[in-house]
Amino acid sequence: MLSSTDYQTAAGVTVTRHCHDLAFPVDLSQIAESLNHQRGLLLSSSYEVAGRYKRWSVAAVNPPLALTLSGARFTIDALNPRGEVLLPLLAAAIAPLTNLREFKTLPRHICGEIPAATDIADESQRGKRPSVFSLLRAIQGIFASDQDSNLGLYGAFGYDLVFQFDPMTLVKPRAADQRDLVLYLPDELTLIDNRKETAARLSYEFSYALNGKNYTTQGLAAEPFAAQSPPNPDGVMTADDLPAGGYAAIVRDAFARFRAGDLFEVVPSHRFVERTTASPASLYQHLTELNPSPYGFLFNLGLGEYLIGASPEMFVRVAGKRVETCPISGTIKRGANALEDAEQIRSLLNSTKDETELTMCTDVDRNDKARVCLPGSVKVIGRRQLELYSHLIHTVDHVEGQLAEGFDALDAFLSHMWAVTV
Repeated sequence: MLSSTDYQTAAGVTVTRHCHDLAFPVDLSQIAESLNHQRGLLLSSSYEVAGRYKRWSVAAVNPPLALTLSGARFTIDALNPRGEVLLPLLAAAIAPLTNLREFKTLPRHICGEIPAATDIADESQRGKRPSVFSLLRAIQGIFASDQDSNLGLYGAFGYDLVFQFDPMTLVKPRAADQRDLVLYLPDELTLIDNRKETAARLSYEFSYALNGKNYTTQGLAAEPFAAQSPPNPDGVMTADDLPAGGYAAIVRDAFARFRAGDLFEVVPSHRFVERTTASPASLYQHLTELNPSPYGFLFNLGLGEYLIGASPEMFVRVAGKRVETCPISGTIKRGANALEDAEQIRSLLNSTKDETELTMCTDVDRNDKARVCLPGSVKVIGRRQLELYSHLIHTVDHVEGQLAEGFDALDAFLSHMWAVTV
């Protein structure tokens, strides 16, 4: 069945949405295979907890636009002729932004810099100061509409984005090619509702007028301008960024600093690199089979970079004004059978250390929400709930709050950027 809907966004863009029903279940492996060589994303869930996780799967292949950020410098690239049509619209929305520097518009990309503000601001207002998030709000404003909750930006955010509004001197150097953000604006989405057992392909056409000229994506090809590089390029492999015993030495040093009162919390890092001949799609498939999780993901971020994972933890989710998180702390391995699982659970629940760590994580989480939520609305609605995965057992809290007037989902995301559980 095919249906079509026309609506206008907040910025006056006419959107034509075609909805084509698909047979359920959808073969996600074919979508994953296409991401070996085409930009895009696949978000899926293979684990259910109390109705929180498994309902939706989303995929987008060959999007027309990509937004990337490295430090303060951003680039918006048209990846195909359809994206090229949308660039003037984005340029007009971005040009008035405060702190915008070196802004350039070219036929196939827009670039510039938005240095983060360095003044001291109230905690609740940090995300409102000029930064790359001002850029995201401008783009969001172009396509926002209460007629569609699926059209939007999809992609990956890096941890270093926190320095956009909490600037500090970095101790470890960053790679010159590090990207802190890669987001896509798709014009075709595969949307799967696992609860209702339905699926659909949503495709979008955009039309708008700007400076007396009319623009439309109708009838334009979606063929990418540039071919994707192979997923397994040759190169030198570095197996480990620390010598033997190096990580243990970092931990011993941390203990000494805790005793001295210099540290309250620390997350030591250890980087491993391993070459593989497996394709990104096969790695994704292997992960989701080995460790079924609430959040499975495969991103082809372009430039030969892929992000693949199967994670148990929700970062932050907003529906309307409701903000929720599920901090995880307290972990023990699964037993060989149900009786051994029960003994492991008993040990985990009786651990004062694990209880204290989860309490600390949840206290930080509640404080994060208090920046943007109505006073009194932040509540722990689930305490030390058990989640059993293929290899591990976790204890998980469930926290919710109601956004205060003047704050939105992006504010909720930003208020949790100092992730206490990693």
